[in-house]
Amino acid sequence: MEFLGSQWQGKIHLRDWVDGGGGVRAAIEPATGAEIGQVGMAAPADVATAAGIATEAQKDWAARPYAERAAVLRKAGDLWEQHAEEVHGWLIREAGSIGPKASFETHTAAEECYEAAALPSHPYGELLRSMQPRLSMARRLPVGVVGVIAPFNVPIVLSIRAVAPALALGNAVILKPDPRTSISGGVTLARIFEEAGLPAGVLTVLPGGADVGEAIVTDPHIRVIAFTGSTRAGRAVAALAAQHLKRVHLELGGNSALIVLGDVDVDKASSVGAFGSFFHQGQVCMATARHLVHESIADSYTAALAARAEKLPVGDPHTGQVALGPVIDARQRDTIHRAVTATVDAGATLHTGGTYEGLFYRPTVLGNVPVTSPAYVEEVFGPVAPVVAFSTLEEAAAMARDTEYGLSLGILTNDVMKGLDLAAQIPSGLVHINDQTINDEATIPFGGVGASGTGSRHGGAQANIEAFTETQWVTLRGDLPAYPF
Repeated sequence: MEFLGSQWQGKIHLRDWVDGGGGVRAAIEPATGAEIGQVGMAAPADVATAAGIATEAQKDWAARPYAERAAVLRKAGDLWEQHAEEVHGWLIREAGSIGPKASFETHTAAEECYEAAALPSHPYGELLRSMQPRLSMARRLPVGVVGVIAPFNVPIVLSIRAVAPALALGNAVILKPDPRTSISGGVTLARIFEEAGLPAGVLTVLPGGADVGEAIVTDPHIRVIAFTGSTRAGRAVAALAAQHLKRVHLELGGNSALIVLGDVDVDKASSVGAFGSFFHQGQVCMATARHLVHESIADSYTAALAARAEKLPVGDPHTGQVALGPVIDARQRDTIHRAVTATVDAGATLHTGGTYEGLFYRPTVLGNVPVTSPAYVEEVFGPVAPVVAFSTLEEAAAMARDTEYGLSLGILTNDVMKGLDLAAQIPSGLVHINDQTINDEATIPFGGVGASGTGSRHGGAQANIEAFTETQWVTLRGDLPAYPF
């Protein structure tokens, strides 16, 4: 029998699979428009139910020996590897992922669980100096219930990187996956942790719309929110969380630059740039959204980039070997196309692409791009590579800085120290010298600055502990003190 089974069809996950208050939504394959499953949808009332269940389940979970929690996380990692092929099928059909991208997701999910398995036994406090005759210490305790709101584009990774460490540290989690990818980004996590031995109620999965997200942010039982999504939505989440005095970790949008200096091999550089812009149809927050290229090689780089784009096969990743699959839906496709056509109308040169069939958008290269045009200024979230020339390093730094975002930065150069000095002038949460902008590892704190989020909060032991625990100060005396009262 298949690992996911069928019990989840049309259901949400509380202690078990049950009907949700939001009815049922068809899971649609972007490549074909076919229905591939039925997803249960939650309503705000389901959040209150889930929060009550999670609050009670968390108490027992946190009280269990750390070795038990670690064992569940290790088992979950094994299950991601064991059932990778089946999960790949859902990622390909539901999220439009090509095979290598699907493999990346399950591999990363396993790594996130293995890394999280080390957290329960991690030192959870420190001794503090005190001027008084007492033992003074700080210890880290679970926050209780964590709300995780994840997007459609990399649905497993952008859920598990918060879910796994939060669970490992003794919390319960309420996960709201995007309704468009609720099977791969929700059902798979629920099934993995069920089979791994996580007690019922510690992880609940509630696919739903903005009303369900709002209920998660406002519910008094849920103390920490981990949100990944657009900057616009992130601002709304942050404002609402502030009203309820909740800690919120935001990983938001990007408009990341790849700076290509004049000393590089143009052909190799164009390969790096193509991957950064076209991986997963450009639907990645870290995608290379602006190619800033030294004027001495700008024309040759643009031509090489366009030549690569023209050769990339676009189609249904479920039925053929392709480099790009479909974008997630018609709304996203139309947003991409509006940005491209408006940028061409503003004076950019369309070297290749700019066309689509159904939800399949051709990889697009734009040259001579005005720095006020939509494809340069906005987060397009599609397979679009705008190229702009610069003349000096100072100009390149100023152009890279000229955005509200600060997520990822790539610099290609034969002089790595020059690249490092240049990076120091550009606010960015992530910097990659001689690589493109899409990079992520389970061991590394991840996050952006400015409109890209609230800093590095996912990945690495210390960042995860800070994200999903509270600090409690404790003192101990051998005798009662004498006070002048």
